[in-house]
Amino acid sequence: MKPFPLLTLMVTSVLVARISAQGEVGTPIRLWPGKAPGDTQSLPAEQDTSKASDGKVAGRSVIRFGNVSDPTITIFPAPAAKATGASVVVCPGGGYHILALDLEGTEVCEWLNSIGVTGVLLKYRVPARPDREKHAAPLEDAQRAIRLVRSHATEWHLDPQRIGILGFSAGGHLAATASTRFGQTTYPEVDAADKLSSRPDFAILIYPAYLTPEKADTTVSPELTISQETPPTFLVMTEDDPVRVENVLTYTRALKQAKVPTEAHVYATGGHGYGLRPTDLPVTHWPTLAEGWLKSQGLLKK
Repeated sequence: MKPFPLLTLMVTSVLVARISAQGEVGTPIRLWPGKAPGDTQSLPAEQDTSKASDGKVAGRSVIRFGNVSDPTITIFPAPAAKATGASVVVCPGGGYHILALDLEGTEVCEWLNSIGVTGVLLKYRVPARPDREKHAAPLEDAQRAIRLVRSHATEWHLDPQRIGILGFSAGGHLAATASTRFGQTTYPEVDAADKLSSRPDFAILIYPAYLTPEKADTTVSPELTISQETPPTFLVMTEDDPVRVENVLTYTRALKQAKVPTEAHVYATGGHGYGLRPTDLPVTHWPTLAEGWLKSQGLLKK
């Protein structure tokens, strides 16, 4: 593969160093050896697009990373004493426009590490490409990321049959799409990794968006082809989420009809975009419930 662009490497490394307490975070790994598939236009430099006027979450600012044209994965290995062999590809949200890189990315990888799971931070392409479906390029990145993790499982001391995906908001839609369209070829084969399955072994969707059409609360979005092969799924949302709680209710019903093992939690209040930063709102303690679900599924056994 070509060397990682110096500017992108510096920016991403600074973000990880600034936020992560893990200390063993790997160097970002490019998903594609050349230009990402389907990309024909150039974007401005990748950067944090946050402004002073942007809102905070739990009293802290949020990194809003934009103009991603060189997607990567960054490995947050679980501490050796806790490592279970499970791993999770983490998809930050941001409306397919930016990525909440810390709130829904690095902080989530650190939580995963605390329960013995290796976090794989996916920096997927945003904003949505004007000539493609909003999720098309990100889905290519997510499928490639899962395949790369699976291809390096032995080297990274991971179980190739316990590779999950976790997403927030638009990243939740991406995780759902990866969980339902793994049988579809979305890009030309690059190397041996692409001969492996892109199916995640489990999925965690936190306040997911776009799971139902904008004006149809009782049907699942057409790109989400749920079947008995859809992996076990854990979902969280609140009744007052402006993205609409029907995203979780409708998707959960469809999973149940397909006999997919599913656990969903709906809270009264909490809104949208809280990540896992704890507040007085009960919904922010969803990580405890998610850990319990992972254990119940046998995913945290060493």
